[in-house]
Amino acid sequence: MRSDTWAGRRLLQASWDAFSWIVAVPVALLLRYDFEPPRNALLIGLVAGAAAAALHLLTGSVFHLYRGRYVVGSFDEVFGVTMTTLFVGAVGSIVFFVLPATEFPRSTFILATGIATGSMLGARFFWRGARQQSALRREGSRTLIYGAGDAGSQIVNLMLADRSGKFQPVGFIDDDHNKQHLRRYGIRVLGTVADLDDLVSSYAVDTVLVAIANITAPRLLDLDRQCNLLGVRVQVIPTASEIVGGAVKLGDISDVTEEDLMGRRPIHTDEGQITDFIRGRRVLVTGAGGSIGSELARQLARYAPSRLVLLDRDESALHAVQLTLDGSGTLTSQDLYLADIRDAPRVREVFSEVAPEIVFHAAALKHLPLLERFPEEALKTNVCGTENVLAAAQGADVSVFVNISTDKAADPTSVLGYSKLITERVTAGMPSNGAAKYVSVRFGNVLGSRGSVIETFRYQISHGGPVTVTDERVTRYFMTVSEAVHLVLQASVLGRHGETLILDMGSPLAIVEIARHMIQRSGRDIDIRFTGLRPGEKLDEVLVASAESADRPLHPLISHTSVQGTPLHQAADLVSGHDPRALLKELSQGE
Repeated sequence: MRSDTWAGRRLLQASWDAFSWIVAVPVALLLRYDFEPPRNALLIGLVAGAAAAALHLLTGSVFHLYRGRYVVGSFDEVFGVTMTTLFVGAVGSIVFFVLPATEFPRSTFILATGIATGSMLGARFFWRGARQQSALRREGSRTLIYGAGDAGSQIVNLMLADRSGKFQPVGFIDDDHNKQHLRRYGIRVLGTVADLDDLVSSYAVDTVLVAIANITAPRLLDLDRQCNLLGVRVQVIPTASEIVGGAVKLGDISDVTEEDLMGRRPIHTDEGQITDFIRGRRVLVTGAGGSIGSELARQLARYAPSRLVLLDRDESALHAVQLTLDGSGTLTSQDLYLADIRDAPRVREVFSEVAPEIVFHAAALKHLPLLERFPEEALKTNVCGTENVLAAAQGADVSVFVNISTDKAADPTSVLGYSKLITERVTAGMPSNGAAKYVSVRFGNVLGSRGSVIETFRYQISHGGPVTVTDERVTRYFMTVSEAVHLVLQASVLGRHGETLILDMGSPLAIVEIARHMIQRSGRDIDIRFTGLRPGEKLDEVLVASAESADRPLHPLISHTSVQGTPLHQAADLVSGHDPRALLKELSQGE
């Protein structure tokens, strides 16, 4: 049914364009002779108009004017229609200039071209305006769009074209006073955020949609609190780093989450550099089923590597990440590898088969309390596993190796911190010979990752509480997973061999304030219970150790520092007969 409607619409357009030429040439003659043309002139005009119509349809078909190439009434279609009519008009003028002089003035086609163009474009603009007015009368969530820029314009266009009518845009708000009274697709900028209370009441607004990809967390938090008081739903578009190809889709719109409210920051990266770094190269991601690894896989896929290999020991996690990449989940892809980084021969086998050029090493154990209880597991996976991957990378002549680290490696007090600092040191100690680059990237807590504090609080609130916080004074650094990974990609381009690169995580947030905010948003009366710091935990994390110096020579959000290099296999050679916790602490201290 929809295809029939589409075909009928294109046939109607073609018919109107032909009719426009058939009428335009005789009308041009009438105007040329002040409505008193010679006897045979109108007959010649009708024949010439029909010939122009046929040529227009032929030319329009060649350039797909009637095959769905253009959105009706768009700038692209205006350009296509105008160029086609100018071509037909030029051909007609040349023909009558070459033919012997008749009662048909040679200038007629110049005037007819303007008349035909006006008729064709006028019909299209009328149709588009009628469609917009029809869309604005549909039932749907009455939506006020915050941000009248390009993203907001895209969103309104998609809303008007959406047959389901889920959204009914009523207007824009924008804090740029130069945009006041601006119209986009017939939708006007009604005011600024300061006018929100009055606008919600006047226009019966149900939803405020934030169409600013780079909106910051504090700004979004203020808006969310204001809308909660007004009883209005807040929705957002993805961050700039999440929008593929710069285009927003209606399916991208989501309810605002705690991750948005706590971690959103404007992240500016050099897309050209990242594209040149990834495109056409063989890339392998370890720990690809984890929170960081899976997001790495999704973002890397956007940059068209020649091959993207995903390695994990968890088959269910590999299934989940494949679903997000291609929607199949068949687990038959030759780019999925089931392997444990603790198994050195298996890791070497994978690297030998794949011959990766770039490796992102995200496989690790990360839960601090469990690793305090079982330090030998941190040693086996985080340290020995990393050494296995590094050795395999060296044997496969990997060009770039990126070790994903954590802020807990800076002045470590926990088994997790000690183990990750060792991975940084072993990575820094890898030989380069000028041909290979081995770097580590260090950052703090990732919002939205499995086991994050947000996930824990969300569960506790949904089950009636209490919400547990270790200490009222505890603070942590936070960043959304997509923004952290995007900066990891940029750091991978900018890093120099042996460096540890540290992502700017903004200001640390008080955990208790996050808990209070989430409870407030839930509308429930839930207690907060303080349980005390767990072994190995700090009150405040740091990103740069006290003995380190860091600078930002290449990017405002990426610091560069150096850690002392450690020879490969040092930990593996010492595992037997040693206390894991003491060994981890000893190795992390340096020689």
